[in-house]
Amino acid sequence: MNRFTLTVTLIAVSACTAPQAPDQEAASKTAADVQKGYTGHGEGSIAPDVLARYAPPKVPAAELAKIQAYLDIRSPSSGTVSDDGQTLYMSWSVTGTRQIWRLDKTQGFPVQLTGGQDATSLRGVLPHGQGLVVSRDRSGSEYYGLYLQDVQGGALRPIRVEKKVKTNLQWIDDDGKTLYYTANKTKPADYHVYRYHLAEDRHELILEEPGYWFIADKHDDNLLMVKAKGNTSRAVYLYDGATRKLSALFGQDEEEQYSVAFNHEGDILTLTNKFDDYKRLYLYKGGKFQPVTEAKPYDIASFFTDRQKTRIHLRLVKEGRFSFAFLDRHGKPLDGPQFKGATHTLLGGLSPNGRYMTLGVTFHDRPRSSYVFDWQTQTLAPWTLPSSPEVDTRGFTRDERIHYPAEDGTPIPMFVKRSKACQDKVCPVIIRFHGGPESASYPGFSPYDELFIQAGFVIAKPNVRGSTNLGKAWLHADNRAKRLEVISDIRDAARYVKKAWAKDGVEPKVGIAGGSYGGYSALIGMTLFAGTYDAGMANVGMSNLVTFLENTAPYRRKLRESEYGYLDKDLEALKKLSPITYIDQLKDPLLLFHGANDPRVPAGESVQIARLLEAKKIPVEMVLFADEGHGVRKRKNRAISLATTLEFFTKHLKP
Repeated sequence: MNRFTLTVTLIAVSACTAPQAPDQEAASKTAADVQKGYTGHGEGSIAPDVLARYAPPKVPAAELAKIQAYLDIRSPSSGTVSDDGQTLYMSWSVTGTRQIWRLDKTQGFPVQLTGGQDATSLRGVLPHGQGLVVSRDRSGSEYYGLYLQDVQGGALRPIRVEKKVKTNLQWIDDDGKTLYYTANKTKPADYHVYRYHLAEDRHELILEEPGYWFIADKHDDNLLMVKAKGNTSRAVYLYDGATRKLSALFGQDEEEQYSVAFNHEGDILTLTNKFDDYKRLYLYKGGKFQPVTEAKPYDIASFFTDRQKTRIHLRLVKEGRFSFAFLDRHGKPLDGPQFKGATHTLLGGLSPNGRYMTLGVTFHDRPRSSYVFDWQTQTLAPWTLPSSPEVDTRGFTRDERIHYPAEDGTPIPMFVKRSKACQDKVCPVIIRFHGGPESASYPGFSPYDELFIQAGFVIAKPNVRGSTNLGKAWLHADNRAKRLEVISDIRDAARYVKKAWAKDGVEPKVGIAGGSYGGYSALIGMTLFAGTYDAGMANVGMSNLVTFLENTAPYRRKLRESEYGYLDKDLEALKKLSPITYIDQLKDPLLLFHGANDPRVPAGESVQIARLLEAKKIPVEMVLFADEGHGVRKRKNRAISLATTLEFFTKHLKP
């Protein structure tokens, strides 16, 4: 594996001064080396000397104190309830790393079931209290291992844990004796389907077709199978458990979104935007799609059914706010719990028998609280309450939804948080772009935002073309080469802010920030649109779409090419859309973060652009976390990244 060997001078993270000027020969050699690209992703792809060179800075304890307090504002997940309604299993990051906890109805404090430095996730609860199914990876590598654990805790029993293999739980049978999972054991890009017999500790390969497969539902011996064709497009199949025959149903010769589940008669409920701009629910029967829900100017983001197929649960998104609705098995509306004045009402999971449902409720000035709803008695009970030690959240800022005009006149929605003080004077603005790109920015409670608000910044979060929950046309507006037509939405956000929020002829300074695709957006804003933004922070962002696709995990390349472009067909567009193409235009300060074990966006994407900027004497700061993957997850690292980002934007955006 080709690893980076750096020869240029490191810029200290605590300062943004230019390094000692390298001689022209050294600078040319560095540029030539970077143009060759890099190799690999994830664990082992970054050499130890590079990790040491970009190691996280030491932040004074006094500067971390406030940040640590804000990181302590947290809520457990909504979790899953046991069949008897007496126990809630949930994840919680109170230790600094996400672990599994058990909360009994009669107890006031939960019991921690898993521990350690690596994040652990609850994937399923076996019926009748037989156990839990959990997953864990190492240092953000995302090679998840799958385990069983007793509901009382104790050691994890491996189901499948193998190096460089990613294992995902798919289904648990009603008797709890058999479960299904997918794993890319044979080929990195192919996820085959396995059946696991718990009592015998026996694995059975049941589907070995190439591609990224998962199970949507099970009815008798039949499996409703889905093959991911792109990041959002899906093809749906029926797997006959008796004959082991796979039959194509729909989606094979198109690029459409489908989410599916069986109904009580074995027909297929289908959520899709194939026939309308927004996603609606249909019944697929006899080869035809029959509408179940009416056409609305908002998305049904997702849906699920209980195992007994008595109810359909809908997650709705209206103008960036989540809510829910319920239907009976015939598609007729059902009454359910209601919350007034909440920013978001979130559906959690169901108990295995379908009787109990968890819900999350958030407001702009308080963390999420979790409730359990009993469908049989129609009663709602609070189960977990949030905590905010040493921080009074009642003054947290509410989001305002506005629009700014794109170059072609298209109104782009944007959520803005602005303190009362900044309503009467010019304050520096940080425009933060979401990841995905098939994702979105949402309003709501955010200690992260509030740290910047209290430091005197305005926070703006656009949903540029390509974002979700704004209709099919909006979602697909940036696919492949079409991104060239709408990438200017990133530039236009800053243009609007500088003009519309100026006072007495004084324009605000504007920074750009984001993670993953948002990190890519930040790099585009600083390079292709150099001069529009005054400083930028990119976390796990792609600097070169060509090297990104060449080096990301094989299964991700297959899914991402349909979004960004294919290396064999769209190479010129990929180059035009790559921030590194415009590196010579970048003049303003840039801050980079990356996890060395990132399996999605290789850390080489940040290292290669940092090396070029250092050679060109352009101000750049970079932090590599040796124990992180795609994003900064651990509490200590989050505190460091927040402190560094606050210092960076304070230095470059505030007078």
